[in-house]
Amino acid sequence: MRIIPAIDIIEGKCVRLSKGDYATKKVYNENPLEVAKQFEAHGITHLHLVDLDGAKSSHIVNHKILEQIAGNTSLKIDFGGGLKTDEDLHIAFESGANQVTGGSIAVKDRTTFEGWLQTYGADRIILGADALNEKVAVSGWVEESEERLIPFIKGYLAKGIRYVICTDIGKDGMLEGPSFDLYAKILKKTSTIETTVGPSGVEDKEVLGVKLIASGGVSAYEELPKLARMGCEGTILGKAIYENKINLKQLEQFILAQ
Repeated sequence: MRIIPAIDIIEGKCVRLSKGDYATKKVYNENPLEVAKQFEAHGITHLHLVDLDGAKSSHIVNHKILEQIAGNTSLKIDFGGGLKTDEDLHIAFESGANQVTGGSIAVKDRTTFEGWLQTYGADRIILGADALNEKVAVSGWVEESEERLIPFIKGYLAKGIRYVICTDIGKDGMLEGPSFDLYAKILKKTSTIETTVGPSGVEDKEVLGVKLIASGGVSAYEELPKLARMGCEGTILGKAIYENKINLKQLEQFILAQ
């Protein structure tokens, strides 16, 4: 399971919110590159970078921060927040993103999002399926859609999506533990078993389905092995790191032990 620390950006600074509420903003560091370099120094290879200004403005804003981190570290960055147009996507990839996450646009403009998937492929486009009470939320989480979470994910799996970040908004930034039951439900409902028969006549079974990246609520080191055993492909950590509930040395040991 990949360990993916998050850096959320407002006005060029590394911040965290609670339940996506901008009024709860807390600045942890005024230099996101410094934070990214600390992650890299402890064996972390991936980063979740969120442009919260972009999410609010409905267009990419903090691409210079992305460019700075991509140009000065070897971290593989998935970037999200406010990506609405082909030009936004072009800027994100040109600025050094390895993957991009589309959330609101996957609900509000399916044609554009599916076009991105066809153009760039399933390894570079992540579906952001953030939800409250299993309803997908959009527009920086300030708006609830009518989309039910699991049918929404399954619909995009059928279109070729493989990577899905799912944040339970009610858990995000609360340090109360992740939504184990929700992730188990998603993994169960979106998995299929493909059986192939080899030349010797032996059946080989492979579980196919979503590459689920859990996000929101992680509060203790012990939760990470549990998420891995469940089958999560990755886990995003934010406030647990910044509030020192989980330290970087522990994450380094977890990565080495896998």
